[in-house]
Amino acid sequence: MILGSVCTRKCAFCNVATGRPNPVDLSEPERLAIAVNSLQLRHVVITSVDRDDLKDGGAAQFVQCIEKIHETSPNTTTEVLTPDFQRKTGAVEAVVEACPDVYNHNVETVPRLYPKVRKAARYSHSLWLLKRAKELNANLFTKSGLMVGLGEDSKEVEEVMDDMRACNIDFLTIGQYLQPSPLHHPVLRFVPPSEFADYRQLAIDKGFLLVSASPLTRSSYHADSDFVALKAARIAANL
Repeated sequence: MILGSVCTRKCAFCNVATGRPNPVDLSEPERLAIAVNSLQLRHVVITSVDRDDLKDGGAAQFVQCIEKIHETSPNTTTEVLTPDFQRKTGAVEAVVEACPDVYNHNVETVPRLYPKVRKAARYSHSLWLLKRAKELNANLFTKSGLMVGLGEDSKEVEEVMDDMRACNIDFLTIGQYLQPSPLHHPVLRFVPPSEFADYRQLAIDKGFLLVSASPLTRSSYHADSDFVALKAARIAANL
């Protein structure tokens, strides 16, 4: 995670600290690249807190991190899990131009629950961000995730799938929401594994290249093997 440990937002599902972040650490991209090279990582996921205090939402730091990793570890693939950049002009364009292999941005929940769960964000903008990334680079894999158990119903989840496919999103993750503390949004339902299996099949039928749906699915878990599977799925689909 880059850009510090303090977020400018306070989403009801997230336990990251909220407040006034520290200034951007300009040495961070180089230090990250050194660590990636030292560990000989095959695949790296770069994510961040929301940085609404920055003019570009932190996009430039993502760009620098990607470029430094490409420079020092050219065989390492990169995946970004970005915030929505608060609709700041040119942010997603800059990140895509740096050529990550996967662009991930999680919609997190169904649109009806945004005012309670993700009140500082806009569902339509999250979809636009992913659609725009694919428009800028058709070869880029796009990815997004949902938590369930927040109060949504299955019809709403299916509608989100349809919205994602309309934006040409390749990879969908669905996992069980777990409440970080008593102060956060409650778990309203523990979804049984059989329903996750149903969601997975439904999403595959709708045309996603890859779907991970289970109680313990998390957005970046097994990201390295998932990237291999994504490439294989694209080849198999002749896309």
